[in-house]
Amino acid sequence: MKAAPLQPRIALVPWEESASIIRSIREIVFVREQGVPEELEWDGLDPACIHVLAWDDSGAAIGTARLHPKGKIGRMAVLKEWRGRGVGRAMLRALLEVASERGLTTVELGAQIQAIGFYEREGFRVSGDIFMDAGIPHRKMALDLRSRARNERRD
Repeated sequence: MKAAPLQPRIALVPWEESASIIRSIREIVFVREQGVPEELEWDGLDPACIHVLAWDDSGAAIGTARLHPKGKIGRMAVLKEWRGRGVGRAMLRALLEVASERGLTTVELGAQIQAIGFYEREGFRVSGDIFMDAGIPHRKMALDLRSRARNERRD
């Protein structure tokens, strides 16, 4: 049986103040679970990015993601026990809102193959062939924020 959806608390956080929490989540998800080499995970881009954190009802950090100023979403990580409960969707939507507020018209990401459906449900479309990143197959995906905004106004 699937766990009930969660209403996580999502907040934009400064890298300087939240790096240790962000690092711990990404260490668990990417380095330990997925075998991403540490030198690839820590790419030096974090200080320039906008970060979100998700917390559960008890105040424990359960997910993180980032948006590069040029419009690339990445490092979307949710702790295993919280996956499938709306945490990733809430973080993604928070970053899409920030991207829109900053005047970006398109956002892109590299989706792990098994996550393509998740991103498609949020309006992303595959825009490239399969490529390997840290030994994991990915596809480039993009979302036109202008058409997303038009669709939301119609709903």
